[in-house]
Amino acid sequence: MASTQIETVSTGADKAKLAAAGLLVVGGVAAFYLLSSRGAWVQWGSLIVGLVLAAVAFLSSESGRRLIAFGRDSWREMQKVVWPTRKETLQTTAFVFAFTVFLALFMWLTDQFLQWSLYDLILGWKQ
Repeated sequence: MASTQIETVSTGADKAKLAAAGLLVVGGVAAFYLLSSRGAWVQWGSLIVGLVLAAVAFLSSESGRRLIAFGRDSWREMQKVVWPTRKETLQTTAFVFAFTVFLALFMWLTDQFLQWSLYDLILGWKQ
């Protein structure tokens, strides 16, 4: 069996971008709470600006580029899926519903039988 080695290369610039993204998130949240006296618009604006700048910093790093590539590949794979027709969906839903009702009735009947056999026949506790 061949063994392959995966090497993750992380440059200093990528680490700095990730650190900056983290600091921007923390800064946006801190500004949200520190600017409470300025009004809701300033609070929410500072939070949104901090999160958007953090997203830009993260997406410009290698990890962000890999995340974008993963999202594109996932979208491509999702488009390849053959989705069921409306008729198939309704038939499957009806089958699941009918099976659930059948199983509920079976469990209720089993419970009633056990209750009758234990309390009435074995223990003699007529209810």
